[in-house]
Amino acid sequence: MITRTLLERVFSAASMERWNDHPHPAVFTELGKQAHKMVAVWVLGKCEEDRGKSVDWEALIRGGIFEFLYRVVVTDIRPPVFHKLMQDGETKARLDEWVASRLEPDLAALSPDMARAFREYHRAEPATLERRILSAAHYMATKWEFAFILHWSAGMYGIERTRREVEANINAITLPSARRMLDDPGNSPLWGFFSMVGQLTFQKRWAQTPRVPSTSVLGHLLFVAVASWLLSHEAGAALPQGRLCPRRLYNNFFGGLFHDLPEVLTRDIISPVKASVEGMDDMIRRYERAAMEERILPLLPPAWHRELCWYAEEEFTNKTWHEGTGRIDPIERHAGDIPDALNEDRYDPLDGHLVELCDKLAAYIEASASISTGIRSSELESAKRQLYDRFHASRVCGLPLGYLFEYFR
Repeated sequence: MITRTLLERVFSAASMERWNDHPHPAVFTELGKQAHKMVAVWVLGKCEEDRGKSVDWEALIRGGIFEFLYRVVVTDIRPPVFHKLMQDGETKARLDEWVASRLEPDLAALSPDMARAFREYHRAEPATLERRILSAAHYMATKWEFAFILHWSAGMYGIERTRREVEANINAITLPSARRMLDDPGNSPLWGFFSMVGQLTFQKRWAQTPRVPSTSVLGHLLFVAVASWLLSHEAGAALPQGRLCPRRLYNNFFGGLFHDLPEVLTRDIISPVKASVEGMDDMIRRYERAAMEERILPLLPPAWHRELCWYAEEEFTNKTWHEGTGRIDPIERHAGDIPDALNEDRYDPLDGHLVELCDKLAAYIEASASISTGIRSSELESAKRQLYDRFHASRVCGLPLGYLFEYFR
């Protein structure tokens, strides 16, 4: 079972400001930074596969989530101090144990194996391809943010030292796919894609409604991705196979991470506006599809296009892919749960209903958190009621998941 405190830890990263000792034109949060990092993870992992490397995607996603949770727990330690502490073996071991003890009740409630995996991950030596990808993605996201900070901090005491530290970390990256992007970002379409997605950090959710904390579309994507991954493990345990197939776990995470990708082009159009005019929702989706084909997909290798569209189009639909079966449309859409017989990698299953549940859970928590601080409005209270009424009885893979909404009622 997923605990309320685990969800609150993930959401709390929306309140953790980065670069708060520097002037900055926008608020950068830990939730947004970690979201951008996982976008880079997807890009770098796909590049490494294109180079013929074998990528353990489950280890990559799990490692990214574990590193994120670790950083949330130690958020009061400034990055330069944190990195110094990590260089001392004895201090690192003590800090690792302290963080693991803080997270163990929540991770063990989900699965004892998850709690053990967290401890083992932070004891292991970072020598694998997956660790190198995560490290490169981390510094790429930092570099992207720092470009804005540097512009506004010119001439400030200490900024040159920070610049040298960021550049040293970037120069230390040896991963070939990352080096190609970093050595000439202005002429790298993949860096263009990475930068474009990063712009979602400037788009605020519920933009017309005062709310605390204010959350970005980019940060929202990570919350949905992490919640989808956690729920996928819980739901999978209820299946006859005992787990979702690896590709389904992968799809549910990246389906959550990219489900709002078209909003980098269209902005966050709230549901009441979409529903206010008959046919507007369909018209917006047609525009999003055309904009994806014109402005986003050309930045990526053609072999990646179907996968990204798998996540960004019909994103809340349960679907499987049936290649080579003679179907005119290889997509099979499922009104209910994906049948157990299709819980195999070759069918490329994606639990869109699960992604939608997590998307609406995020909105429910956003509204609840603001109301609990005293920043409330009729829009927030109405949205919270409607979300609860619609989703509190939800089931995925036969598993009732309404308890997640009860936590914040």
